[in-house]
Amino acid sequence: MEERTVTVDGVRHPVPRPFLVVATQNPVEMDGTYRLPEAQLDRFLVKLSVGYPSEAVEIEVLRGATMRSPEALEAIADTNTIGQMVAMAQRVHIADPLYAYAVRLATATRNHPQVRVGVSPRGVIALTRAACAYALIEGRGFVLPEDMKTLLGPVFAHRVLLTSDAQLRGVTAADVLNDAMEQVPVPLPNGPQGPPHQNGTAYQGSPGQYGTPAGRHSG
Repeated sequence: MEERTVTVDGVRHPVPRPFLVVATQNPVEMDGTYRLPEAQLDRFLVKLSVGYPSEAVEIEVLRGATMRSPEALEAIADTNTIGQMVAMAQRVHIADPLYAYAVRLATATRNHPQVRVGVSPRGVIALTRAACAYALIEGRGFVLPEDMKTLLGPVFAHRVLLTSDAQLRGVTAADVLNDAMEQVPVPLPNGPQGPPHQNGTAYQGSPGQYGTPAGRHSG
């Protein structure tokens, strides 16, 4: 996935950009399947649980099951538009104390007594990138601590591997992440919980205390 190539019969094929991989997992039984190794799990940006649809949605599915076909679907975006959206997300600003916050949340998982393998640096990068995209969806050009809290489960949970004892006790990755959020203080810009910006600038606004440095905008 990270190499953005697909190898078939020993021949490597480059894939177009943007490129993504979506994998499905059966939450009930594992017969005939193999658990992904830690290195591959770490390469997935997020893991989401879809669950069952609501009654109203399921009825709509039944109504349309015999009337719709994949050929009738229309594209709602093209690769150029998606590329522009990616570029916009890359311009979203993260204050330095929030970078420190993301690292400390990951460190809390690594030091947790019931965790065998905690969140890797790749996972921290994933959290900050996802937070930028989430802030953009919310109509902001800067990330707030709440963005990281909202995304902590989807981004971190599949990267947290529990000890055998923790699994026997019924501990979950969500429990570990809740502990991490309780232990790690939410930072204040240029405050004691996070380092100031390297050039000493203060952050504007309200809630723009987490916004762009003075005189700089994310676009």
